[in-house]
Amino acid sequence: MRKQILTLTAALSLVAAFASCNKDQDPNKPKEVNYPEMAEVETPPVLMTTADGVKVYNGGFGSAVATDPNDPEVFYMMTDRGSNVAGQAKNSIIIGKTDFTPQIGKFRLKDGKLVLEQVIELKNEKGAKLNGVPNPAGMGSTGEVPFDLTGKQLTPSADGIDSEGLVIAPDGTFWISDEYGPHILHTDANGKTIERINPFGSGFGGRKIPTVFAKRRANRGMEGLTITPDGKTLVGIMQSPIYNPSSAAMSGSVVIRILTFDIASGATKQYAYLMDNASLTGVSEILALSSTTFLTLERDGLYGGDTNSPAQFKKVFKIDISKATDISDAANAAIGKLFNGKTVEELKDLAGLTAAGITPVTKTLTFDLLKDLPSVYPHDKAEGLTMVKGNILVISNDDDFGVVDNGKSGFAQKMLPLTKNVDRNRLYFIKMK
Repeated sequence: MRKQILTLTAALSLVAAFASCNKDQDPNKPKEVNYPEMAEVETPPVLMTTADGVKVYNGGFGSAVATDPNDPEVFYMMTDRGSNVAGQAKNSIIIGKTDFTPQIGKFRLKDGKLVLEQVIELKNEKGAKLNGVPNPAGMGSTGEVPFDLTGKQLTPSADGIDSEGLVIAPDGTFWISDEYGPHILHTDANGKTIERINPFGSGFGGRKIPTVFAKRRANRGMEGLTITPDGKTLVGIMQSPIYNPSSAAMSGSVVIRILTFDIASGATKQYAYLMDNASLTGVSEILALSSTTFLTLERDGLYGGDTNSPAQFKKVFKIDISKATDISDAANAAIGKLFNGKTVEELKDLAGLTAAGITPVTKTLTFDLLKDLPSVYPHDKAEGLTMVKGNILVISNDDDFGVVDNGKSGFAQKMLPLTKNVDRNRLYFIKMK
């Protein structure tokens, strides 16, 4: 009898334990995730190997990062136009894989690694794949002349995009900004274009952004894009001061434009943001905290931990546009609205803006990647920002597909000076105050 009672007790204990386990795995209960300090992408595949033996990896996913609204272990990361370096001739660029399609990768955080689960290739409105080749004149051309690794000049493409900023809309579609036009691209969940907006009216859908943005500096276009928490307004930021009215006239300027775009109406506003100093590569990303407050990521182009030329500046700032002056031009002139006879870029700094009656966005330091991380930040390009539950800031790096310029119109392996390893995409998880 006693044995039977013990057996019954054990059985009831197992039932209770099973019920408790099922309760813990309730699909309606939010998943709790313990984020690591850093997670690296699992070994990326080799896209191609050059004649010199340099491997081009299908990395490059760190240009932007966005959280999955339904799964805290999933992150969407995006490439730019593909592996490329500057050529030796003026305005030339060398594109490694000419048929590369800019893409969004769906990554899952698993055992401290980022595992690629899905690739979403970007496509035009007809479903044909986009590419990373510069646009033709009048359709977003930056003036860059593209070549392949054999020295063959490539034909500009209306389907070219240099994707940089990524947003997941409340309906599951994507909004993407780029460095060519600049373009703002709206795609469905499968990457097919719904609308393409630029300053020229050459996109798909007919809407435009202010003409002045066509003066963006080549390879320094709309680097960052975010959406306000209500899902109504896109907010983009240029990487650097635009060449307005010319590169010579704005030399030394730290005035960068922020653009707000009302998704329903297409109405826009513009604000002035002051970069810390003119030597920086510029602003890599913007992330909405509210309808008026944002985080920005501002950086130089140097490697952390490099003993020869160490990085000096990689910082996250909190900004507020609520009291900033709208610098929009009602006439939509090619150089925008003038203040005291000058473009805002010609005003150059806070003193110039103040004298012209312009209030820039406020800006306060929030986090310094070079000082506040528990270990040395080894990368050159901190590029993406997002936030996960628990007030944890997530920062991605652009690994440039594992290649850099070899100084001879070709590729060299991109090695991190600190680790002596090829650069790879990582996410850094930072608990904010």
